[in-house]
Amino acid sequence: MTPQTSPTSQTSPSSPTSSSPQSAAGPRGRVARAVTTRPRLLLLLILLLTAGAVVVGGGVAERMSSGGSQIPGSESSYATAELERRWPASQPNLLLLVSPRDGTRDVDDPAVASAARDLARQLADEEAVLGVVSYWQTEDTALRARDGGEALITARIKGDEDAVDDALEALEPRYRGAHGAVDVRLGGPAAVRHASQEVIADDLVRAEVIALPVTLVLLVVVFGSAVAAALPLLVGIVSVLGTNAVLRVITEFTDVSVYAQNLTTALGLGLAIDYALFLVRRHREELAAGRDPRDAVAVTLRTAGRTVLYSALTVAVCLASMLVFEQYFLRSLAYAGIAVVLISAAASLVALPAALVLLGHRVNALRLPVGRRGGNPGAGWARLARLVMRRAPLFAVGTVAVLLALGLPFKDVRFGTADDRQLPSSTEARVVQEELRNEFPGSPGSALAVLVEGEPATKAIAEYSGEVSRLADVVQVAGPAGRFVDGKRVDDAPPAVGYVSVLHSAESASPQSVSLVKKIRSVPASFATSVTGPAAVLADTQHGTAERLPWALAVIAVTTLILVFLLTGSVLLPLLTVVVNGLSLTAMFGAVVWVFQDGHLSGALGFTPTGDIETALPVLMFCVAFGLSMDYGVFLVSRIKEEYEIGGDHRDAVVLGIRRTGGLITAAALILAVVMVAIGTSRVTNIKMLGLGVGLAVLMDAMVVRALLVPAVLRLTGRATWWAPAPLRRLQRRVGLEEEARTTYPDIPTRTERPVSGRT
Repeated sequence: MTPQTSPTSQTSPSSPTSSSPQSAAGPRGRVARAVTTRPRLLLLLILLLTAGAVVVGGGVAERMSSGGSQIPGSESSYATAELERRWPASQPNLLLLVSPRDGTRDVDDPAVASAARDLARQLADEEAVLGVVSYWQTEDTALRARDGGEALITARIKGDEDAVDDALEALEPRYRGAHGAVDVRLGGPAAVRHASQEVIADDLVRAEVIALPVTLVLLVVVFGSAVAAALPLLVGIVSVLGTNAVLRVITEFTDVSVYAQNLTTALGLGLAIDYALFLVRRHREELAAGRDPRDAVAVTLRTAGRTVLYSALTVAVCLASMLVFEQYFLRSLAYAGIAVVLISAAASLVALPAALVLLGHRVNALRLPVGRRGGNPGAGWARLARLVMRRAPLFAVGTVAVLLALGLPFKDVRFGTADDRQLPSSTEARVVQEELRNEFPGSPGSALAVLVEGEPATKAIAEYSGEVSRLADVVQVAGPAGRFVDGKRVDDAPPAVGYVSVLHSAESASPQSVSLVKKIRSVPASFATSVTGPAAVLADTQHGTAERLPWALAVIAVTTLILVFLLTGSVLLPLLTVVVNGLSLTAMFGAVVWVFQDGHLSGALGFTPTGDIETALPVLMFCVAFGLSMDYGVFLVSRIKEEYEIGGDHRDAVVLGIRRTGGLITAAALILAVVMVAIGTSRVTNIKMLGLGVGLAVLMDAMVVRALLVPAVLRLTGRATWWAPAPLRRLQRRVGLEEEARTTYPDIPTRTERPVSGRT
């Protein structure tokens, strides 16, 4: 076979020693010179920065919050703020579930009532507490269990989430447990949130303990050398520590979700190890080709370093798309994602090359009797690529059909919001909430509140309250005009308030409760009303997320198209990349619904299905998984492009590109999947869903999409894959960072030795 000449490369690769890679011009050349000439100084500086990051980021977990789903400026957000300011008792966030210590008594027993009243007065005297209301004060049957065995004291801990958490830590030991004739357990939104933070923090430590040793073992298997295996892991640790410090600084200016630390661990270890794995592998190839260590590092930075840079930019942009959403839950995850990606790339492109220069050929030291030895690396991947390309239509159609079938359950997705059932079943906050759901006529923690404005007449409020009380699922309505059930007044008005409380029987995070919110908002009134409560927050969150989602998708699509074009100079390849990446996520979304919404495997995985998925979580999973898929996509297409520019034969380039990167991408995916599965061992359902879902997406992308779908599609598109109009080609050459030609490596025959595709 006579190699064709690429339209973009007319020269053969030079000998490893025929030029001085360190003398190359451009930004990568300058980085290479800095790294190769002063490696000790660079490593010392990085060590000092890492030590500082440990100090700064040490207390980051205590500064994070588990909320952030509310849309600022929404109707529910406005009503919540006004009610908290004017009538704090309308929005209790702390519930004391009181039961007689003697199981034969009920809550109306004089001794029980006396102890409960004392407890309520003590709670009302706490400086951090507002709006204490108890069953023994109001005799409201909604605050009493149906069997009379339990009753409630409700209260509002004032302040933001951090202040509430601090106050709750002080209150818990004083109020939990025995108090004379009664026992007390704590529940409510504040207790649920606090318990979630504690469980997530403990689970994160366990995930790191699981992930780090397993990752090290996999790296040793990949490299066959303990020294080479340790380098990516060290880069990952530096990335996690650095990002924790960045997040600690960000918490001084804005709220940051507790989920951000899980994302930091997953991406910090996963991406940093991916990048370091890619760079160390390329560096060892250059050493095997005969370059000295400094030249090998320089060539690695100017070739694989370019790929890492583009990959980092692409992943960062995918995660930055979450900034278009208004909830700080998603925005704070964008902060963490951008920071961890950039720090991972910086550590890989600066710290790692400096270490490689100092190690020299000792990067291969401490060889172990594991990993690949001898043979023909990548031969199996080359055979698979040839097979797929010979039957390209069959593999393309078949793979797409399977991926779409796996994603079918997602068409039945139902969106909700996280509640206490995210927690382990033995957690006290969850036990209390379960009691409220099962034993009380309506949970005060899930009640809706309607802010009334405009100083309406009592008669107008009575008419409105009566109409609302007739709605399905409404247990009772209480407000300035009295208490109503099924349109009839059953009690006189309480002391003057400016809100209407709606107690309902629907789950607080369910389609029924969201539908109820819409019905209440549509009830005509001669005065201004604003509805809030858990279901109202969910309704506004769904609306706000759906409104901003197209903008996030547009940011991802447009920037991905631009970056892949600058990387490859192709018009068609960026479009294919976006479509293929989207297909790689279908299995993840199908599994999310089939497993976590519908409850299949809930026993084996240890969670309680709620029949819905938290609204913001699929957005997060999409941004993270799409970015990681782009990571592997960039690795593959950059190597295929390099091979194409050397030989000019499209099919040979695809085979050699997959041959070179197939094992590398699979190893990287396995390592990242280990990290994500370790995160998925969390006892909090949403963290479990995030870890296991993204881990599945990564494996599907690397082992199915990159191995089967991509070579089949590229075989069908042929040389048109690389076409671009002349003006765009010139633009790409000016703006893009061109890759240098690859060395011919001794472990893989060149095209002149043997035809890759089997054609002569």
